[in-house]
Amino acid sequence: MVRELNIRAFDNFPLVKAGDDLAGLVTDAMKAEKVEPADGDVLVLAQKIVSKATGRLVDLRTVTPGARALEIAESVKKDPRLVELILSESRAVLRQVPDVLITEHHNGWIMANAGIDASNISVDAGDDLVLLLPRDPDGFCDELRRSLRTKTQVDFGVLINDSFGRPWRLGTTGVALGAAGLPSLWDRRGDTDLFGREMLVSQQAIADEIAAAASLLQGQGKEGRPVVLIRGFDFNAAGAPPERPASHLIRSKAEDLFR
Repeated sequence: MVRELNIRAFDNFPLVKAGDDLAGLVTDAMKAEKVEPADGDVLVLAQKIVSKATGRLVDLRTVTPGARALEIAESVKKDPRLVELILSESRAVLRQVPDVLITEHHNGWIMANAGIDASNISVDAGDDLVLLLPRDPDGFCDELRRSLRTKTQVDFGVLINDSFGRPWRLGTTGVALGAAGLPSLWDRRGDTDLFGREMLVSQQAIADEIAAAASLLQGQGKEGRPVVLIRGFDFNAAGAPPERPASHLIRSKAEDLFR
């Protein structure tokens, strides 16, 4: 484990549109702020810019709700068109009460509204846009990592983070939706503690910890800092845990004691 990390957000990052080259925008941002990237740096990208770049915007005016969406919308007091999209992005509905709809996303995340929202989306008059989560966050991180390596000859770790609520605590915190080039989950079982006792259950959610740290700088409102660079946690160093994608963080249903 390291003793010190350097975490910085890039100011004045441009608004992202469908089809934008995020690798190019990131390298431009590093040049503008005179940042010399180094092997082992981790780039954290807010989910929204990834979803925008990959065309995950949907205009609710194009959505026709079905019978189930209409029924659930009446129960939770939400727009039936939004509920239809939530259902299309979900494996199952887990909880529904007024103003709250908790689902299991197709990618396995348990979250409100399948992660769909309308914050920080630029709209024209008459638009009714919402943003869906990326289809394959781990795959996108791997592709972006390869593209960045080609442009910079630097071996980055890449992570996509998003803000999640927690079932037993108020507020949201950053969590990892996708990752490449770093150990998202570090299995510490078999290691020893300070007093030589064997650790039997410890698994460290490294990608979520990085995601939360980056979220402090990205903010939740109009900060406009969707990309963060973290330096000092070199996952290529000798003895580092093996690389694992963020999908390894999802607890299996068989181990879920609360569903």
